[in-house]
Amino acid sequence: RPTIRNQAVLTRRIIPCFDVDRGRVVKGISFVELRAAGDPVELARLYEQQGADELVFLDITASSDDRATTYDMVAATAEQVFIPFTVGGGIRSPVDMKVMLELGAEKVSINTAAIQDPQLISQCIVVAIDARRVPGTPGRWEVFTHGGRNPTGLDAVEWAVEAVSRGAGELLVTSMDTDGHQKGYDNAMLRAISDAVTVPVIASGGAGGPEHMA
Repeated sequence: RPTIRNQAVLTRRIIPCFDVDRGRVVKGISFVELRAAGDPVELARLYEQQGADELVFLDITASSDDRATTYDMVAATAEQVFIPFTVGGGIRSPVDMKVMLELGAEKVSINTAAIQDPQLISQCIVVAIDARRVPGTPGRWEVFTHGGRNPTGLDAVEWAVEAVSRGAGELLVTSMDTDGHQKGYDNAMLRAISDAVTVPVIASGGAGGPEHMA
């Protein structure tokens, strides 16, 4: 799913974001109905050739106990692709972060781990926020963890502010309501979060064309 940064930076960047499950890219709608979409390294090379500025890989299930599949993917991407990329999913400790960076990732992203242990947040960390509208409560979105499976009760805007106050260098904000529908981003949520923080916000979930990114 394509993503775009907010106005906290002067240069707008288009960032393909890959959801990866057991070493394969998958696509879904609102985090369900996942279907295979190809090899992550091959797609990374393709998007680099087409002018992508950065890449994001998210292991949405973190299902490989020894993480070997993800490690191989990160190493192969670093060898074959020459634009910056971020890796997230299943990263639970500074050791996990160190391994990903040593394998070639420029940055790491944490979501569930950031909520479980906010001390992991630092300036080199991209905090991912997966959120869904709270029914009957306009202007409020709830944060979910574990690939969108577990509700947290946290307000997305409040959590974004806290994550930045703890040192997050960027936020990757995905709307679970619009993800995969290709009808546009949740602009209300993105505006609320962008207005509340001073770091770059990467918009994710819902792009169907350039007009949505604009």
